[in-house]
Amino acid sequence: MRVRRLRGMTAALAVVAVTALAAACGGGGSGDGASGGDGAKTEVRLGFFPNITHSTALVGVKKGFFAKALGSGVTLKTATFNAGPAATEAIFSDAVDATYIGPNPAINAWSKSKGQAIKIVAGAASGGVYLVVKPEINGVADLKGKKIATPQLGNTQDVALRYWLQEKGLKTDTKGGGDVSIVPQENAQTLQTFATGDIDGAWVPEPFASRMIQESKGKTLITEADLWPNKQFVITHLIVRQEFLKEHPDLVKKLIEAHVESNAYIESDPAGAKEAINAELKDLSGKPLKDEVLESAFKNITFTNDPIASSLVTSADHAEKVGLLDPVDLNGIYDLTILNEVLAAKGRQAVNDK
Repeated sequence: MRVRRLRGMTAALAVVAVTALAAACGGGGSGDGASGGDGAKTEVRLGFFPNITHSTALVGVKKGFFAKALGSGVTLKTATFNAGPAATEAIFSDAVDATYIGPNPAINAWSKSKGQAIKIVAGAASGGVYLVVKPEINGVADLKGKKIATPQLGNTQDVALRYWLQEKGLKTDTKGGGDVSIVPQENAQTLQTFATGDIDGAWVPEPFASRMIQESKGKTLITEADLWPNKQFVITHLIVRQEFLKEHPDLVKKLIEAHVESNAYIESDPAGAKEAINAELKDLSGKPLKDEVLESAFKNITFTNDPIASSLVTSADHAEKVGLLDPVDLNGIYDLTILNEVLAAKGRQAVNDK
């Protein structure tokens, strides 16, 4: 499997919020992945984004699935990020043990570390990404000379937008020049700049797409799922540090057990899942989503343990074609062994890395 490595990306670590959640009373641990006196790890650090596309994490944290799976002797510490490049920096700096993340930053983490830093251990979500624009923009021709935001240079949505524009014959560059000016900025800022008219649209995940539509009269120009075979593509998966996987496979298994339980809960009780999602978002940001925004965002995403591996390769190919990637071999980026063990124990179908 040959693809290319992200280049020219200046991702700085940007932890939006860090929250310690005790798995039960007692626990305890330092912020650097604490271990007990006998060498046993007493803290697991998990990253995710405050996005509906990361609902597996939001539900798992709020419903206590991760804390329950880890047990009374291990504390769960969570960190939230705006976009994937910041999350990979946390992996590299040993600030988290595992994180939910999109495909392109995972590819970059694999490449930068020459296949030594991370493994993708489970899929999480597909879909839930849109190009939302001002009402007067009716087609690709209307985008010329406009400003379109993405969450961060080199993140999954940034690559997707650049590739789509290139396929339509419109040029871009990493400095905001070209036929369409791409403006990487945090999703929360995008809501503000779209409302004030400082940008003309954005290629963003949920719930930001629905908020732009409902709060600022934006409209959907592109549904990214329509660009993929069977409308399926990985938008979120779970990665772990290889060192963490090697030293604590038991804890990785517990994380994956909670991950599978969370996705099963989302599937079996959507109403309860939406309640948990909104409660966790309120804890993180201070306020919940409006019911209509949550409903719109939630229905646009498929939650799945399948990593949809074929779309990872395609995402890498897209990044290569827009000039953001150098050669890298992705063979070995997946380790789905533990996931398939957990799925088998629950009588669920195995997934693969093809």
